[in-house]
Amino acid sequence: MFFGDVVNRGVMPALDKMLAFTQARQRMLAENVANIDNPHYRTKQLDAKAFQKALREALETQNQTGSGTFRVPDEREFHQDELGHLVVTPSEVPPENVLFHDDTNARIERQMQQMAENTMMHQAATELLRERFDGLKKAIRGQAT
Repeated sequence: MFFGDVVNRGVMPALDKMLAFTQARQRMLAENVANIDNPHYRTKQLDAKAFQKALREALETQNQTGSGTFRVPDEREFHQDELGHLVVTPSEVPPENVLFHDDTNARIERQMQQMAENTMMHQAATELLRERFDGLKKAIRGQAT
């Protein structure tokens, strides 16, 4: 039970949820790029800022209550199921002004920018989680940091 308390408290569950979110967002962005030339296709979105805000709220709640439960507040585009897994539901990007001639709202430049941002978020979360696990390995082996 001790190990479960170590990995299910603090920042580790937040990093786990961040990895799940960035993975789902990357899949959605790849779908947007794959359908860029399809007439009438509407791009989808997952709001990274709203997710980061929800993670911050979950961490603050966990710290205030002192409980081991990490729960991301439900939003329109994401929620946690009964097992604690993150479930995402991308929404359609509303048209900014006028739709393009093929009745789409897709811009390849914006999709590529979002993919680059998402990749950096994923890499940062991966690196932070790796450092946490390295620290746990050292602690288990009794090595000084």
